[in-house]
Parts: sequence; C-alpha cells; structure tokens
Amino acid sequence: MQGVLLLVFAKYFHLPFLRGVQTETTRTGLGGYWGNKGGVSARMSVFGHTLCFLNCHLPAHMENSDQRMEDFESILQQQQFEGQAATGVLDHDVVFWFGDLNFRIDDLDMQVVKSAIDNNKFSTLWEKDQLNMAKDSETVLEGFQEGPLKFPPTYKFDVGTDTYDTSGKKRKPAWTDRILWRMRATAPVSAAGKRGSLSGLTSGTKVTQHYYRSHMEFTVSDHKPVSSIFTLQFPYRVDVPLVTLIVEDEWNCVADAAPKFRLAPNYPRSSWDWIGLYKVGFKHHKDYVGYVWAKQEENDFHRLEQQVVFTEEELPKDSGDFILGYYSNNMNSMVGMTEPFQIQLPSLEPPSSSSDSSDFSSEDEGTVVQAKAESSPGSSSPKTRPSPGSSPPPPAAPRSKHRHHHHHHHHPRRPESPRSIPPTPDAAPADTDATDSRPEQPAEGAVAQEE
Repeated sequence: MQGVLLLVFAKYFHLPFLRGVQTETTRTGLGGYWGNKGGVSARMSVFGHTLCFLNCHLPAHMENSDQRMEDFESILQQQQFEGQAATGVLDHDVVFWFGDLNFRIDDLDMQVVKSAIDNNKFSTLWEKDQLNMAKDSETVLEGFQEGPLKFPPTYKFDVGTDTYDTSGKKRKPAWTDRILWRMRATAPVSAAGKRGSLSGLTSGTKVTQHYYRSHMEFTVSDHKPVSSIFTLQFPYRVDVPLVTLIVEDEWNCVADAAPKFRLAPNYPRSSWDWIGLYKVGFKHHKDYVGYVWAKQEENDFHRLEQQVVFTEEELPKDSGDFILGYYSNNMNSMVGMTEPFQIQLPSLEPPSSSSDSSDFSSEDEGTVVQAKAESSPGSSSPKTRPSPGSSPPPPAAPRSKHRHHHHHHHHPRRPESPRSIPPTPDAAPADTDATDSRPEQPAEGAVAQEE
C-alpha cells in the first residue's frame, strides 16, 4: 500500500499447510484517503494454527502518541478477514506487529538521550519510551511482547551516515522501528484463575525470539532497519496435504511426464485447479514454466487417483531440478507439492513452421509457456483455455502486456505479470469431455476477483 510493503516467504514443503491466506490494507494518512500511513496485513493458517503479520506506519512527531494509538486501534477495527477461524487481527493464535510505529522518547532532553546512547545505557531510556509507557495503560496492547531494546535508537540519522540528526530540526533519537508479538490467551488453566505462561496460551504454542537487532550499516534512509528471528513451536493440527502428487524421480522422456494426484475426501476442488511445473527456487505460484489443468472427468469422480499428462510443448527445453505444485482455485493457494525431481529430456526439434508462431506466448522473466492447438488428457485446447493466473482471452485476441492496468486492488498483491489475473471460479462450467475447452469469457469478468 503505497509506502507500506509486506512480503511473506515460505519453504516450498510448507506451502500445502499454509491455508486461508488473506491480506488487508487500511489507509490512515490524510484522514483515511492516503496510504503513506496505515497498515497492511497477511493472515494464514499454518499447520492448523492461525497467524497474522501486521506492518504499520503510524503518525510521526513527539506529541502524537495518542494519535498513534488511535490509528492502531482504527487499523485493528477495520481489518476483518473472511471465514470462521479468525475474523480480526487479534483473534489469531499468534500476531506479529511491526513497522515504523513512530513512538518517541518522552521527557528527557536531547543531551540526556545522547549521553545514554554514547555510554550504551539504553535501559535508562526504556521507561520513557512512549510505546513502553502505553503498554501500562492501553488495553489494546495487552499481551503484546517485545524483546529488550539493546540496540541504539534507529531514528533520526543524517542520510548516508551513522550520525544522529544535525539538521535544523535536530530530532531527538527514538526507537521508532519495532517488532512485537502477541499470543492469544486461552481460558485460565488453574482453579486459581492464573494463566500459565506457556501452557495457558494457544494450545501449547511457544514463540522464541532468537535475536532483535538494528543494522547500522544501512545508510540510505534516516532510519536504521530492524530485524528479528523467531521460532514458533506448536503441535501440528494439520499435517496431511489436501492433494498428494505422485511423480517419477526423473523425467528422461516425454512419457515420464504423467504425474498422478490424489484428492483428500474433504478437498473443495474446482474446474479451474491446475498443476504447475516449477524450477527449484521459484518465488511465486505464477512462476510456472508449464502447467496442465487438473481436470477430472465425471466418471472419474469415484476414483482415488487421477492422472494428467504434460505434452512435449509444455515441458522445459533445459534440464534441471523441478517441482510440481497443485494450485487450488477456491483456496487461492498451493495445496500439494512434490519433492524436487530431475528433468533431462533428449533435445527436441525446434518448431519447423512459421505458422506455429501464434501458438507461442513469450512472458516476462524468461518464462515461456508454450501451447499447441492439440488436446491432451488433462488439458483442453490452449486456443480457448486461459493460462493459470490469466483471464480467459476473447477469441483470437492477442495477450497484451498492458491489459491489466485497470486493477482496483483492496489487498496488496505481487506486481502483476501478464499471466496474473486468475479465472473466476463461478465461470467454471461443469466438467465435460476432455477435448472440450473452457467457454470464452470477456477479460473484465476476471478483474473483479483481484480485489
């Protein structure tokens, strides 16, 4: 959201257990019209435990401590997620709250603050830190924890230096940049009504902070960045993927490219589900090098195992380590992943006819999705079926790199590539014969789902 960015990365083998991913943004700048201040959040269920990350940029200046708290409460009030598990930020099992929270050091004058910093006596400043003081009086901060501030205040520096502000404003140093966490308390664990420090919190979840530090070596800003590493320990509530993919350890010929998949009985499948082929180290579900639709025939509904086939044109031309991922359209996330496997195919003939050029769609970032007009099991004619993550094109319309400039986002997403807008689930027809293609549909029908 303008100046506030939140990125979440996961190990590929955790992806099937990260579910219900949703994002929210709240603008608080200029009375709610401007996104230079505010909060962005991402929530998800992790192995059955709910987790929320909230990045905030709160109002500046010494005298605005109350306004910072008001904005924080406003962000919490406005950010409501869909579904039954957790509706607001604080309803999650674990919350990480961080960002340029802009709290300052009260009462003490500049010389006292600088002397404490020079003599490494940070603890003498802690009790005058506005956020620490607010914890004693603000109910909304109840349960939030923070590691000790054993690093110098991270604001305000002359850009390009490690020197505190020498400009005419001479801002007093402050710990504006913070990382806190909160665990949702459960019912009291003893007759005396005391909450256990760990056992009474979120069914055995434990959060351990390994370090909390600033990075003085960065000089591009008047702030110093802050980082922290945590370990979350909890009993798995969910440890069986919704889709199991079965694949050969090596693909040495095209015939090997016939993975099978098995759906869990409770899996809400969609006609728009697809299986993507990814290079090891892929960054996003849209970074596939090839894909097939996870199409299921009516007479196959009772079979436990389904099979799809990648055609020659859908396979990478270079050898290497790859992963298959099953993308759920209804859940907007990966619900099945393989371990890495090798693809090493004999070199293929280049296309011989120039008339084939319309069958190739070259993408940004060196990704090429190749599609021929012939059908194969598990895929329909690419002439009329969209690639995953792009809207179904109108008949014979070329894919334009400028087609998606009319987004109306409510949630921050990765910068969109031309293959980015997912098909709308309600456009998916009932399953038909394998050679049938998806119906044509104007691109606008898919844009609304972007939100």
